[in-house]
Amino acid sequence: MKILLIGINAKYIHSNPAIYSLRACAGDYKKNIEIAEYTINQRSEDIRKDIFLRKPDVIAFSCYIWNWEIISDLLPDLVKLMPNIPIWLGGPEVSYRAESVLEEFPQVTGIIVGEGEYTFRKVAELYCERNSDMDLVNADKELSDIPGIVTREVNTGAPMVLDLADIPFWYADGGFLKEEFKNRIVYYETSRGCPFRCAYCLSSIEKQVRFRPMDMVKKELDFFLETRVPQVKFIDRTFNCKHSHAMEIWQYIHENDNGVTNFHFEIAADILNEEELELLSKLRPGQVQLEIGVQTTNLQTLKEIRRNTDLDKLKENVARLQSFGNIHLHLDLIVGLPFEDKKSFIKSFNDVYAMKPDDLQLGFLKVLSGSHIGEKTADYGILYENNPPYEVLSTNWISYENVIGLKRVEEMLEIYHNSGQFANTIAFLEKQFETPFALYEALADFYERKGFFVQAPSRSYRYEVLLEFAREADAPNCEVYRELLTYDLYLREKLKSRPNFLQDRKRQEDLVWSFYKKEADAPDLLKDYSDYTAKQMMHLTHLEYFRYPVWNMDTWDRTAGTQYIGAVFFDYRRRSPITGDAGIHVLIDINY
Repeated sequence: MKILLIGINAKYIHSNPAIYSLRACAGDYKKNIEIAEYTINQRSEDIRKDIFLRKPDVIAFSCYIWNWEIISDLLPDLVKLMPNIPIWLGGPEVSYRAESVLEEFPQVTGIIVGEGEYTFRKVAELYCERNSDMDLVNADKELSDIPGIVTREVNTGAPMVLDLADIPFWYADGGFLKEEFKNRIVYYETSRGCPFRCAYCLSSIEKQVRFRPMDMVKKELDFFLETRVPQVKFIDRTFNCKHSHAMEIWQYIHENDNGVTNFHFEIAADILNEEELELLSKLRPGQVQLEIGVQTTNLQTLKEIRRNTDLDKLKENVARLQSFGNIHLHLDLIVGLPFEDKKSFIKSFNDVYAMKPDDLQLGFLKVLSGSHIGEKTADYGILYENNPPYEVLSTNWISYENVIGLKRVEEMLEIYHNSGQFANTIAFLEKQFETPFALYEALADFYERKGFFVQAPSRSYRYEVLLEFAREADAPNCEVYRELLTYDLYLREKLKSRPNFLQDRKRQEDLVWSFYKKEADAPDLLKDYSDYTAKQMMHLTHLEYFRYPVWNMDTWDRTAGTQYIGAVFFDYRRRSPITGDAGIHVLIDINY
């Protein structure tokens, strides 16, 4: 008997924690369960072929908004190829509309709703114990005693709510971390449920928060630390909703830091207290990254979506976190919330942008079955996509035309802000616009006019595109932007060949060679490279001369023209754990 648990992820680097938890909870039947993970970027026919060749006796899909479309495509053909194999579904995409899914897909045997570990174990037990008589599994009497099941004949109600102490550690089996999880994100949870009631979120349905015992958590954290996992992403909905729980975990990873592992937490910034902030300030740079859902700064909208956020405290605490210089900050906004029109959203954008997050995610409302906002679509005039991810098209307050425009702004934000590749250029360019939003909207209009949304420019060409845009927006400073882009480019990359838009380097060649020859003879800045020749040093690092103080344009005297000259040494062995930028040394006393 083989039960195939299938996860189809949005990207290869992702994994599906649900199917690992289901397998871990299967007890004696764990040996009968095989896991298969794919991505939505794979062809349906390739996934179908792999499922068929694995020869399962039972198939179970983990269903989410990002993979439901491809699962829907697979179901009819799988039944044609394997007509007698039971197919089960579970996950948030089907849990809140199980009856309609069963009506739409007659191929599906049943749906496991809500928290599925206990239910799945009992279903697995039935199949494994009735291996010689598969028809018995679908009989009402076999399923009616298992909570959390919906079939065409049976609806057994809400699933059993588990004590998190009863859920085994997902990653305890075999050494698959090193193989199956190589170069992938490891997900982990220490709590379930959420004390908040955000109208757009399914987590608000379960208001009771349950915590995993701390002795288990510490033992499992040791596993991640000892195996030197690159990143552990906590999926707790609001990690710091219980102060003592968050403090004990943050203190533990601080005291047991392995110098490698990064931990990602979703938090509510406005409820951080002084003790938590003090501890966070002591963490190794890059040890932690925090995701903070702001969603909007419109007070009427916050009230309507049932978010009791203290915006002043949030802003104050984000500023404190920024001042530590050791934590990557990711802040979120949502387009399409009630009572937020374009003007209001622009204010929210500028408010959050001013908090200087490393990453500002501009998301679009997804109308989820089972959510409070999903029940009020008529009241809010919300039109949304029929198919996943059910994104908002328009509301009483924001038009589809506005949504199209904000989608373009989102793309510009991803390319020119969230990538971190253009930080110094954008910081200078912002000053030419009334607001940050105005800059990104103008960039989006430029892309539209040039046709780049149809055929997006390559990563390297984006620098040239930004230079062309800056030439239009601020022509007198065109050469300043060329140097800022040069600086931003070398902060991130040690180039093998010099892009066309960069200034001619011939005048610098003798000076650069002299610098490296001197360092090879008597190392000063390059003491870590003392075993290398001058040519090898040149290949591993970079030296660039500038006419402007691109490393700190606030010091630029505009009346000085191009007479200000300095050089920057880029050390790629000493990258920032927060931004990924090369370490730099500014050399002022150098003449052409």
